[in-house]
Amino acid sequence: MNERVTEAAAVGAAGAALGAGAGALVGLAAPAAVVAATNGVVAGYRQIYDWQTQKGRLAFVLDSTWALATTSAGLVSQLIGRVAQSRYDESLSRRSNRHVYERGFVVRRNFAVTVGNVVSGAGDTTDERRRNLVTDHEDVHIWQSRMLGPLFPVMYLGWMVVIAPVAVIGWARGRLSGDRSTSLWAAIDKCAYWQNPLERQAYLRASRASEARSG
Repeated sequence: MNERVTEAAAVGAAGAALGAGAGALVGLAAPAAVVAATNGVVAGYRQIYDWQTQKGRLAFVLDSTWALATTSAGLVSQLIGRVAQSRYDESLSRRSNRHVYERGFVVRRNFAVTVGNVVSGAGDTTDERRRNLVTDHEDVHIWQSRMLGPLFPVMYLGWMVVIAPVAVIGWARGRLSGDRSTSLWAAIDKCAYWQNPLERQAYLRASRASEARSG
């Protein structure tokens, strides 16, 4: 317990300093420091960052600076997970540069949701397939969010907003020509979600990981 408290205090202080510096560039030093400090305290107490690797240190710096917007959203996702009393998966979180909840904030049944450095809806993580979903697919979204920062939600949701009407038009044309094989929801889902470049990247990574395990 003392080790966790010490890490929480140290990571919270470091996060506050990084957040304040990043926020000062856009005149938001104080709120940025609060978000980064909060993330640091929670992440430090749960010991999610792998300080022994460059990847772990980079994750912390990005979460506290460039990706602060999605880190902030991730804190809200964590709050929902706590309110919903969702089980926190220590085995998939500790020193893995992420937080993983079995339930919590979800928008679609049986689909996990990644917000910032938080994975919700991981499901029964005693099932190897659900564990692989976190490590092979959702972890890609976490790093997309870190690398793209505030651009990530714009790109992800922007694709849906732009493509959904295109899918509706295509579906309507098909119906007029006599094609009844696809529902409106399936047409939108295919274009807006499954063909989203950020999702395709994550599914490609998961597919390659699965092939590597099989080989």
